[in-house]
Amino acid sequence: QVQLVESGGGLVQAGGSLRLSCAASGRDFRIYALAWYRQAPGKQRELVARITSGGSTNYADPVKGRFTISRDNAENMVYLQMNSLKPEDTAVYYCNALVFILIYGVRDYWGQGTQVTVSS
Repeated sequence: QVQLVESGGGLVQAGGSLRLSCAASGRDFRIYALAWYRQAPGKQRELVARITSGGSTNYADPVKGRFTISRDNAENMVYLQMNSLKPEDTAVYYCNALVFILIYGVRDYWGQGTQVTVSS
């Protein structure tokens, strides 16, 4: 199994920045894609950004130009740098990993979520 632990959420004023981190741990696994999702109250969970093992990235339109996803393959870490934050970015942010484990095959794993609140 794989565990994902997020950190870095908090309260920030509009226009400010936050950096989210997610650490993956486990045994005998290989991470394919890593992603950040978010879920605001009363809304469905939505993709924010994704990065493949090769470093290709894609972003949701609302965050393009403001957020940057990156990963450290050696440390099994993924980051989300969030700049120019807006109140509508307020949500619980979840780390997601598409992982291959020999005895399980390819599986999707989720972190527990970290709250990001942007005040106006």
